[in-house]
Formats: sequence, C-alpha cells, structure tokens
Amino acid sequence: MQFLYPAFLYGLLALAIPVIIHLFYFRRFKRVYFTNVKFLKEVKEETSARRKIRNLLVLLARLLAMALLILGFAQPFLPQDAAVKKGQKAVSVYVDNSFSMSSLSQDVPLIDKAKERAREVVSAYNVDDRFQVLTGDFESRHQRLVSKEDALVLIDEIKVSPSVKNLSQVLVRQRQALETRKEDEIMNAYLVSDFQKNITDLDNFSDTSVAISLLPLQSVQEKNIAIDSCWFDSPVQMKNQTNPLIVKIKNYSQEDADNVRLALKLDGQIKPVGTMNIPAGKEVTDTVNLTILRNGWHEAELTITDYPVQFDDSYYFTFNVAEQINALVINGAAASKYLNAVFKGIETFNIVNKSPQNLDYSSFPSFDLIVTNDLSTLSSGLSFELTEYIKNGGNVLMFPASSANRNSYNAFLDGVPANQLGVYESIERKVSNLNTEEFVFKDVFENKSALFKLPVSQANFALSKFSSRGEEPLMIYRDGSSFIAKYRAGQGHLYLCASPLNKGINDLVKNGEIFVPMIYKMAISSAKFSQIAYTIGKDEVMDQTNLATGAEMIYKIKGEKEEFIPEQKVIGSKVILGINNQIKEAGFYDLYLNKEKPLNVYGFNFDRRESELQYINVAGLATMTQNNPAFSIVDSSNNTNFAELIKERSTGFVLWRWCIILALLFLAIEVLLLRFWTVD
Repeated sequence: MQFLYPAFLYGLLALAIPVIIHLFYFRRFKRVYFTNVKFLKEVKEETSARRKIRNLLVLLARLLAMALLILGFAQPFLPQDAAVKKGQKAVSVYVDNSFSMSSLSQDVPLIDKAKERAREVVSAYNVDDRFQVLTGDFESRHQRLVSKEDALVLIDEIKVSPSVKNLSQVLVRQRQALETRKEDEIMNAYLVSDFQKNITDLDNFSDTSVAISLLPLQSVQEKNIAIDSCWFDSPVQMKNQTNPLIVKIKNYSQEDADNVRLALKLDGQIKPVGTMNIPAGKEVTDTVNLTILRNGWHEAELTITDYPVQFDDSYYFTFNVAEQINALVINGAAASKYLNAVFKGIETFNIVNKSPQNLDYSSFPSFDLIVTNDLSTLSSGLSFELTEYIKNGGNVLMFPASSANRNSYNAFLDGVPANQLGVYESIERKVSNLNTEEFVFKDVFENKSALFKLPVSQANFALSKFSSRGEEPLMIYRDGSSFIAKYRAGQGHLYLCASPLNKGINDLVKNGEIFVPMIYKMAISSAKFSQIAYTIGKDEVMDQTNLATGAEMIYKIKGEKEEFIPEQKVIGSKVILGINNQIKEAGFYDLYLNKEKPLNVYGFNFDRRESELQYINVAGLATMTQNNPAFSIVDSSNNTNFAELIKERSTGFVLWRWCIILALLFLAIEVLLLRFWTVD
C-alpha cells in the first residue's frame, strides 16, 4: 500500500489524545445505601469489570475512527499493473476515426464507442491535468494540450474521416505534443482503435519515455469487396484507338464472391462492363477496352455493388488525350525532309526545326520528343540540358553525323548512361530482327511473323556492350549488334541509332511501315506513366508544368463541393502543389488558373488500406508490444465502469473512501456503546 499524501500520517500521533483522556478519566461514584449488604461485594466487582470492557471498546472505536480518518486524508492506494506516479499529468488520447470505425459493435458504430471511451479516459483524471485529443486527420488544433473541459468538447466533434495513419506515426505525434508539457507533468498516452492489421505497426515504436495504454475495440467482422486500382496498358492514351484499361478488384472476405457487377461511367455515360467471380481472399484483374473519340481531359468512374462497406466501391480516375504532340528536331545541317514528312503526315504532331545555335533550353520541357539529326558535336551545355530533359521524363532520338566527334558524344552517353560510340565502319549491315515485345513496336504489326523489308546501313558506329548500361535493342543487325537501342534514364528514354539518318548511308527512311510508327511511338513512350488516380491523404504533393505568367497568378483546385488554394512552390519550369490534407471527399478535382479551361483534372479516391477488415486481438497486441515496457493493454467488457478502471490504473486502487466509511462506522459503534451499554 502507498499514500498519495504521506505527510498526513503524522496525524497518527494524535491517537495519544484519547488514550490520555482514558487514563486520566476518574468518574466520581454516587453513594447508594442498601438495607441489605449481603451481595454488595459481588455486585461491585461485576459492575467494575463490565465498565472496564465497555471503556476499552469505546477507546478502541475512537482510536480506529481517528486512525482511519487520518489515513483517508493521506489517500492510500494499492498500485495496479501500471506504474503509478504522483503529480500533474499530461494526457494524450488518440481516437481512431478512419472508415473502419464506422463498423458496428453491438448495433453501435465503433466511432461512437471510441468517443465514449475517450470521454471516460479524460473523466478519470483531475481538472488541473492537461489533455491532447488526436485523430487521424492530424489537425493543427489537435497538436496542443488543452484543459479537461476543452478536451471533452474536441471529443464530441470527432467524425469519421478518410484519413488513415499508421499507429507509429500517431505515437510520434502524441510524443511531440506531450513534450510541450511542464517539467513536473507526467506523460500518458492512450490509443483507442480497432487496431487493423495494416496500420498497427507498434513494434516500430521503441520510445519508453511515454506510458502508452492500448484500448482495443471489437467490431463485427464484415464482408468487403473493393476496387483496388486501375491503370492503362500503354503510357499514353490515343484518340480513335482501343486503349486497354486494367482493373484490379479484391475480395477481402473469407467467402467467395459471385457475380460481382462492374460498371464504367465515362464522361457521364454509363457502360456496363460485366460480372466476375472472385475467390475468398483473392484478387482478380479484368481488361476494359476504351475507345476515345475526342481529345482533352476525360473523367471516368469504375463502380461495383457491395454492402455494407461501400467507401471503396467507386474508383475515380482521369486521363488526357493530347490535342498536339510537340517534337523538336535539332539539325546539324539542313532539316531532314523525311522527318518533316513523318511529323506533318500525322495531324496531332507539331514539328519545330532548330539549329544548335538557336536553341532555347527553357522550352525543352514543352516537347514530347527531341531528335538530334546529323550533329557533328554535342556542346557541354546541350549535353547537360538533354540529360536533364531525359531524366525528367523526355524522349530523345539521336542520329549521329558520320563525322561525329566521338568524345563529345561519349561524354553525353556516359551521363545517361548509355553505350558509347565506337569506330565508324563503312561496312554494309542488314537488320535481321525487330523487338516487337517492346512498346515502340508492340501492337504495330497485326502479323508479327510477316516478311517485310528491314533496314540496311552502308556504314555505322560500333556500339560498346557494357551490360551495366541497361541497353534494350529495338532493331538488331545479323551479327547481334544493335542498330537502334533504347536506354532508360530517370523518367525518360534515350533512343540511339548506330547509323546517320542519311538515305545514302541508311535506308531506314525508305521503310515507311517501320519508320513512321517508330517515330510516333517514341514520341509518346514516356517512361513516366501519367498518374490517372490519386489517394486522399497519401498523394499530398503533385507537380504541374508552370503556366503562370506573373507573380499574381494563383493556382486553384476546385471539386464538386469545395474550392481551395493549394500550397505552391515554383521550381524552374514546374510548380509543386501541396494538398495539405484539404481534400476530404473522393471525386474529381480541377486545377486551373482560368476557370474557363482546367489545366489538369485529378481523380481522388479513399485510401484502400481501410478495405482490409482484419484486426489484431488482445493476445496479438500483447505479443507485438512485449519487448517495450511502455505499452500496456486495457481490456474491458462493455459493462465495465471504464472511468473507474482508468483511474485505478493511473492512481492505483483508491482506499480513502473505505477509510472514511470505516471511520464513520467506528464512530457509530462508539455512540451505540455509550448509549446502550449501561453498567449502573
């Protein structure tokens, strides 16, 4: 047993007072005359013995009453399983308000049960203690310590939110808030959650400076089927062509799901896709073929029908079919009439011819493809800009001049990195193979085994064969060396031809069935797949080509119900947009400078981590936290007086009430002894 205020125990010295009164109390006896004194001695002895017993019992009752009263002021308690510390306390309470907390627990949503538990935790502490109320939203108003009354108000305002945070992140936030406490305040943290498996990473938290109590809530196990994600088979969507869309749907329950109906809503028009059967705990993929009839931005929504968990039954995504593909050709001599013919033969292409002396490097990001044609040398400035352009998602096709300065070319190729140009050899070589598995030639030819004329070169540079350069041949000579090779760097591609683009040296331009689709596919073959969908709370930063012309121009994002100004940071030709947890609802959001035409359209979806309704039970939590003594688990039934349970854990089993009750009981015994036990 321990005492909260042990100084009151000095009051036990006052127990000597009733003892002294008892010893020095001499009652004067009244003389009584008897006519017959035969039994006088016997009566006198009996009366004296009874009086002594009564007085001793009265003294004992007084001593016990005073002792218990003094103990009551000292506030004794019995320490429980959690360490009990004295003094003011700083308490952080995290209430999990993710979508899984909308599940039912005995016909009551878990979020309501969690708020009730949080109120009971706060109520178990004193008025002068300070509190933090934290949710998965990580709102700024939840980052400070407040009074008990304000904490109860914050708990009442908690609502279910799409935000999902790993519990290790939550504990870090709690610790940060608690570290702002006064020096003499004791830190306590509480986690009220259903402890889903995919967010419970408590073994990643090793700090022992904060006493952490876990309050698990048990929900009814729900069945759930969710649209996990979708993506296009090719990096660029093309008008008037079939664009395969891959859809992934997952069954999170332990039962097979039959006849799950999938539908697609594209630009306001609903298109039934079909039904599918999904085995228990498995995922399936399906292909939806989209035929796009116009350029510009498109909004699409995939939907399934599932109950009762419905937040993940829709998946929003957007994509853009470019109205124009811009190509820059840097010519060492005259412009190539063959390249001009290719680009002008396709209505969506826009070609710009420049000489190396007239380049505007700042305009490079606006081009989808840059072709270097017949350059004798690459300046260090051009080499640097081309390297940066490739790494940021651009495509470069390089045809070296027959008189190329190999040192300048190889300096650039080393920076990519790519295989180097070797000796220029005037030997006829024939291409024997096309790599029809690579994106550039994939799906170009209906009959891949058909015999058609392949290019022949009269001279070429021998390319080195460093395996570390990651070369992917597109066209191969009969001797196994590369005629055109592809190299990936950062988010873009370099395409290197071993022979100059000169009809007298290289007849590639004569093979229109190869040359034309090759140029087209290279222009749209960015290694950076355009992100078609975003996740609320996860994708908080996005980049956009900066189109603002003045400091007063401000980007805005507008949804169906809200509009806000994102954080904006301009870096070169890009502007970095920060969402900062301002998007709360799934749907479509437009980015614009001018409301008449959006610059970008984003599809935001709820985090799918909440779709997996698997939880860690009390035994699992105990195993996970067994190596960290800071953790303790508060497991209670619904009928438990939770406030009392928390109070006992924070202050021990309180005994002062029993001391007062027993003190009153012994005072009552004393009164009864004096009133009803007569000895005369």
